[in-house]
Amino acid sequence: MPDILKDAGIFVYPLLACSLVGVFVICERLYSLRRRAILPDELAVEAGEGRRGEGESVSAFGRILRHWHKHEADVGAVKAYARLEVNRMERGLVFLEIVIGAAPLLGLLGTVTGLVTVFGNVSLDTGLPEPALFTKGIAMAMTTTVLGLTVAIPCLIANSYFQRRVETFAVEIEALLEQLGLKEV
Repeated sequence: MPDILKDAGIFVYPLLACSLVGVFVICERLYSLRRRAILPDELAVEAGEGRRGEGESVSAFGRILRHWHKHEADVGAVKAYARLEVNRMERGLVFLEIVIGAAPLLGLLGTVTGLVTVFGNVSLDTGLPEPALFTKGIAMAMTTTVLGLTVAIPCLIANSYFQRRVETFAVEIEALLEQLGLKEV
């Protein structure tokens, strides 16, 4: 493993940073998008039965209900607050999108740099590259490609999962609010 990181050259540092950002966002979103934190079962059951409780401030749906109690007459304010809560659920996902785009490009940059090392050191006399530089350049080219994809693929999978989860929660919240009498969220 240390040889792989050494072969990646300078590109290992931004790829490591992308990896750390990706892991942090994935862990944070796994925790934050728990069903209990967004739409607790007891509030969902109450809303499904047509009862609008006071709403507790811990979950996103509870905060929406609490806001609704404070602004009964202003349906627009409640709808705006519901959209704000959906936006909060998407927090951090932009960083995953950045990693998804940047990691493969950093890998490609390393690939090109490695190939430039290979072809830039071709001897004019023999037409062959220096063996040590050839090996180093090919190692950099392949290693940075692998590392870039290794960072980007799990982030892509997690981002797709989280986007779908947020969308599902948003639709469920909208349906429950409509059942409670708030139209057009």
